[in-house]
Amino acid sequence: MGSARFGRGMKAAVYEGARTFSIREIATPVPGPGQVLVRVKYCAICGTDVHAYLYDIAPPGTVMGHEFSGTVAALGPGVATWRVGDRVVGGGGSPPPGAAGPRDPRYNYRLHGFVKRPLRAYAEYTLMEEWEPLPIPEGVSDEAAAMAEPCTVSVHAVRTSHLKVGDVVAVIGAGPIGLLTLQVVRAAGAGKVLVSEPSPTRREAALQLGADAVLDPTAEDVVSRMVALSDGLGPQIVFECAGARDTLNQSLEMVAYRGQVMLVSLAWKPVPVVPVDWAAREIDLRSSFGITPPEWRIALRLLQRGAVTVAPLLDGRSYLPLERIPEAFEQLVAPSTQLQLIVAP
Repeated sequence: MGSARFGRGMKAAVYEGARTFSIREIATPVPGPGQVLVRVKYCAICGTDVHAYLYDIAPPGTVMGHEFSGTVAALGPGVATWRVGDRVVGGGGSPPPGAAGPRDPRYNYRLHGFVKRPLRAYAEYTLMEEWEPLPIPEGVSDEAAAMAEPCTVSVHAVRTSHLKVGDVVAVIGAGPIGLLTLQVVRAAGAGKVLVSEPSPTRREAALQLGADAVLDPTAEDVVSRMVALSDGLGPQIVFECAGARDTLNQSLEMVAYRGQVMLVSLAWKPVPVVPVDWAAREIDLRSSFGITPPEWRIALRLLQRGAVTVAPLLDGRSYLPLERIPEAFEQLVAPSTQLQLIVAP
């Protein structure tokens, strides 16, 4: 690995507003006291960034990208935890007292604020506090490590749920989060995992990853089929990982009596729900948002021991240079059949 290019520029994809990126040279950051400079190896494109682009809520001048792996390129004064060349993931560290805290429960927190630091990982380098990254375990590739953050999202959703060993689970949507959730519920002891997904490519990936049945919601009544495949009772837990127009109501219609719907992927527009169709079953509807440092470590252990794999999500078409970010984001704002796109700065 080359040394950091202090005093010179680095290439970055800068969001300029109005659904526009520019690929340009910006200053390479210099780590201050207690900071590390990370050379980005891979950065996965996250649906949250795509929505920030689609609805133009990222501040102009932002460099997005928060699902990444890389190597430590330089150390600021006083840094003792890391050495140049260490492989790291872009998060998961435990903040020191006073550095970060839980959301204040007195406020009605809304995701639409999209407050992000101005420099993340759609760039050659990014700056982190010493405590922020975690080391990549031996046996976990840089490519898999870039998927640690979305895997942690799935870990958080499963740990937040009421999942019990042997439960019948439905996963709605087999995009990256759905495919990772499928594997995490397996690791957590689900007895049967059923998947609904319209894309043939994603349905095939779900089968490769061990789904017991994969349904095409464009070709059959997914609610009645899910109930039939659950001994006529419906799945005990449904993980809604699609965020499409009809998928929340479908999840609520198919879940078992006193079952649980875990809202993992988020619709950014109003979606129809018909409470009279499912209210009598006393359903628990719960949202899952955010991740914790212990869950990062769980996700990395699952990747290390092979309980979660990213192999079906990534192939030769998954990787793109920074210059193709504008094209990739335009493709991703429409319904997509891609599994995962990864930026290699």
